[in-house]
Amino acid sequence: MPSPVSADRSAAQPPGRGSVEALITQARRLKGDVDAVRRDTRSDGADPEERWQRALYDLALHQLDDLDAHLAQLRDGPAPAPAGPEGPPAGGPAPAAPGGSLLSRVGSAEWNLLTDEATWSGELYQILGLDPARPALTLDELPSLVLEEDRPRLTSMVTDCLVDAKPIDGEFRVVRPDASLRTVHMMGEPVLGADGGTTSMWAVLRDVSELRRSQRTVCETRDSLHRHRRQEQTEHRIAAELQEAVLPPWRGSLRLPHQGPVALDLAAHRLPAATPTLIGGDWYDALELSDGQTLLTVGDLTGQGVSVASGMAMLLGAVRGMALAGTEPGQLLTLLNQLLDTTVQPALGSAVCCRYRPESRTLVWAQAGHPAPLLYRDGTGRPLNAPDGVLLGASSGAVYGQSVVTLQPGDLLLLHTDGLMSGQGRTAAVDRLLDLAARFGTARTAQDCVRTIVEEFGGAGREDDACVLVAKVTA
Repeated sequence: MPSPVSADRSAAQPPGRGSVEALITQARRLKGDVDAVRRDTRSDGADPEERWQRALYDLALHQLDDLDAHLAQLRDGPAPAPAGPEGPPAGGPAPAAPGGSLLSRVGSAEWNLLTDEATWSGELYQILGLDPARPALTLDELPSLVLEEDRPRLTSMVTDCLVDAKPIDGEFRVVRPDASLRTVHMMGEPVLGADGGTTSMWAVLRDVSELRRSQRTVCETRDSLHRHRRQEQTEHRIAAELQEAVLPPWRGSLRLPHQGPVALDLAAHRLPAATPTLIGGDWYDALELSDGQTLLTVGDLTGQGVSVASGMAMLLGAVRGMALAGTEPGQLLTLLNQLLDTTVQPALGSAVCCRYRPESRTLVWAQAGHPAPLLYRDGTGRPLNAPDGVLLGASSGAVYGQSVVTLQPGDLLLLHTDGLMSGQGRTAAVDRLLDLAARFGTARTAQDCVRTIVEEFGGAGREDDACVLVAKVTA
């Protein structure tokens, strides 16, 4: 079909074959680069951001495929419509255009308004799934292929073109005879006669179904990513608020409301993970009991997020309640293990639970798979000998022992959770804490000791939260 020319302007000169070849080479090189990056992006589909990136790569490849095909058509010219005895059998679809299925995505058409004749390229028959042996559809017949809800859009575009000489640039969906749905992008212009009236209309129709499908995939994965991020932000905020609401808001030394002389100088601190979005299940607590004794406890529930923060709040609430009821540390951990064993979501945790009796300066304590408290005296430190105790939630019938140690005025007790040192075992953290004995010996308050710990471990790039609790015997 000859290229139509509007009466009010001359035809543009086609580009030289060499320049088109150069564009094809550049397009194919870029396509190869994009495909190489796409292959290097390995994803199991679990990460929404990786799914979104993968979809964008696929969309870019679709667009580059189309660009390659369009440039090839520009170089080779449109394939002629099959005709004669070598054409397709009656009622059958048109064969693929030379160069593969990509070239069959673009077809052309011209409608002569003076003779009411229509001329279609072979590719357009293939796009619409029609038999090229049949006459091309007129402008009045074309809407019969279009999805009903898109017909007003097509009618408006054609009317504007024929009446007001406006270019056509829009999309609509067609229903092929095999009931498949295709999205077609149509671009065209009116051809004006000598009197200024419209004599015909020509158009290029492009099958953009795959492109639009890729764009929808990108939009859906982007929306999924945004929802995932919003959910993560909401969960992080809830977990942080829950953690702040449950843990004692200590700033400096804590003075418990003792009725008699102050027996312990207390200070504590939570060292957050290097990644601020990770909220763990570490806790610390100090509580004055009704009999004048003091509860000291630290613990860690495995995992991160809202469920772990809520589990930590449940366990800490149970610890406080049982301690106020007079439950000894060993029995308290036994009951805490049973509580964790009955939760809907299985979890593991570790804890140290201590009761300090100021009248005798004795510390009764128990542990559940947790680092033993460190005792500093006369410039040296050592871990306390740990009684038996497995991780909370590891065994439903576990029984926890307890030990008793007598403290002296000036003694320093340090309780901590794992996570102080990233990528290193529990022993390395304990050794490093024990090396601070000399500095603790010159510290005036428990808060000074906490500052020393923060200085040593605050920039360690921890993968998890960590808590420290320092108790200094003052009387």
